[in-house]
Amino acid sequence: MRPIHITDTTLRDAHQSLWATRMQVGDMLPILGKMDSVGYWSLEVWGGATFDTCLRFLDENPWERLRVIKKHAPKTPLQMLLRGQNLVGYHHYSDDIVRRFVHASKRNGIDVFRVFDALNDPRNIITSAEAIKECGGHFEGALSYTVSPVHTLDTYLEFAQQLKEMGADTICIKDMAGMLTPYRTEKLVRALKTQIGLPVHVHCHYIGGMAPMNYLKAAEAGADIIDTAVVALAFGNSQPAVEMIVAALKESEYDSGLDLDFLFEIAEYWEGVRERKKLKRGVTSLMHMEVFSHQVPGGMLSNLVGQLELQHASERMPDVLKEIPRVRAEVGYPPLVTPLSQIVGTQAVINVLTGKRWSVIPQEMKDYIRGLYGTAPGPMDERIVEKVLGSDKPLSADIRPGSLVTTNYDDVAAEIGDLAHSEEDVLMYALFPNEARQYLTAHQQGVEKAVFVVGEAYSTFKEDESVDVDQIRELIKLVNASDVTEVVVEEGDSRVVVRRGPQVAASAPAAEASVAPVAPAAAAFAPSEAVSETASRPATWQPVTSPMVGTYYDSPAPGADAFVAVGDIVEDGQTMCIVEAMKLMNEIPAEERCVVREICVQDAQTVEYGTVLLYCEPVA
Repeated sequence: MRPIHITDTTLRDAHQSLWATRMQVGDMLPILGKMDSVGYWSLEVWGGATFDTCLRFLDENPWERLRVIKKHAPKTPLQMLLRGQNLVGYHHYSDDIVRRFVHASKRNGIDVFRVFDALNDPRNIITSAEAIKECGGHFEGALSYTVSPVHTLDTYLEFAQQLKEMGADTICIKDMAGMLTPYRTEKLVRALKTQIGLPVHVHCHYIGGMAPMNYLKAAEAGADIIDTAVVALAFGNSQPAVEMIVAALKESEYDSGLDLDFLFEIAEYWEGVRERKKLKRGVTSLMHMEVFSHQVPGGMLSNLVGQLELQHASERMPDVLKEIPRVRAEVGYPPLVTPLSQIVGTQAVINVLTGKRWSVIPQEMKDYIRGLYGTAPGPMDERIVEKVLGSDKPLSADIRPGSLVTTNYDDVAAEIGDLAHSEEDVLMYALFPNEARQYLTAHQQGVEKAVFVVGEAYSTFKEDESVDVDQIRELIKLVNASDVTEVVVEEGDSRVVVRRGPQVAASAPAAEASVAPVAPAAAAFAPSEAVSETASRPATWQPVTSPMVGTYYDSPAPGADAFVAVGDIVEDGQTMCIVEAMKLMNEIPAEERCVVREICVQDAQTVEYGTVLLYCEPVA
């Protein structure tokens, strides 16, 4: 018997893939005990997009979420997805921040660290690998799988050997785009088992429907572990359903030994959550099936749909799907996984919406072309490299990109000051300064400390009870905004008390260190003195419009000088402003030498596609 082991992704990748990472800790609590008793190899519960989504959208502390899950699922190893030097963010962090983050993750409950780099560049993994080994974690090195003229079996084996030399305990084939086929899977797994000799973990997204067949061939080739999700959060962009895989392997030498009836009990709970929240099932559409042509991962597809809807350009999706492979080839065939999926996808969207390919290039794409994200897998189009770099040279291969990051832990600790009460708070601020500051300011010790089933009180929660965390948070807001000192809600045997606690003054904000500028607390905007909105403008004035829906910024960072002012003469190609969209900073350049005649929007203002940002007058 060679039973296959199973990792459950329901609490991380599955809801990230299908529910936009919006699963709340209150959704998890009633079923964690049962999931902990299944006998999974691991539960993937943290990392990826869950960290920033907790702060941006769910008003949850991601560290507290991890501690709560560990409290309620103490038997099964907890797993996270770590983006190498990017941690759970979207750019590189300093080595000391990487080490501290890994150690803190282990301390708060993570056992298995699946570490990948979007470019399969070992230089971007070495620091996190060392930190994992230092703190006694399980280091699972991941191969970001893709298909291109420069990605071969030999390149994957070479990278796997490098991961082994870093101390990897297992090797993961990370098929984030659903590009693996059954016989490719068999060939790669067999080669890894014979030539690398470490346990092999296979991670496939369902997308085009190949994943169940891949898992069968992987098992036959000697794979040790596979990833699945509960049926309510399976299929489509997610992983295959655990119930399907367990049933398929019954009466074979790969039988997982998991109790199918018990899995159905858990499935019923999650189906109830899905129905209650009116969330969609995972389905494979024609667009998903075409992944074997456009090679766009399911999660990236979902993001593109949302981006184009925001830009009021949903009908341009076919054009974007044709543009993505073209952009990818021009920049050296990077695997389409975070953050490169966002960078390549956004460039494709901009190329399509502007109608002028490579006329607007986000800063992140420029950094990638410079080599600041790592070494591109293949050669880049020389014309695009020249457009971005001019006479400069890309980063030398002997310089590790992470070594160039100068902002360290002590710097960010000084910036956040007394608002942070722990190393975890400082790390949260290091990764997501704006969101962390807002969260920490709103959650100073006070009313929340007196709310049962929030924060530490989650540890008293009992299995099979239900909790509406949103309702509790609304009560918190009510108490904070009124003279009421206590609210009691009783329903059945449940009793929730919200009581006003001692008020703690929030620390004065320190200077922001984020790449994304922050809007001033209050600023009265007066359009430039020259011309009112309703007045006619000279025919020689040319509008500069926003190529996308986003946020307009007049300077590169908070407190920095504006790119331009009324009356400035701007050279061809000079940056005039930034429009932040899709988590990327998109510089808007002048298309010719001109004079800035009018600035039409205020700093940090939301703008629509086609909004006039400035008026300029060409000059000789």
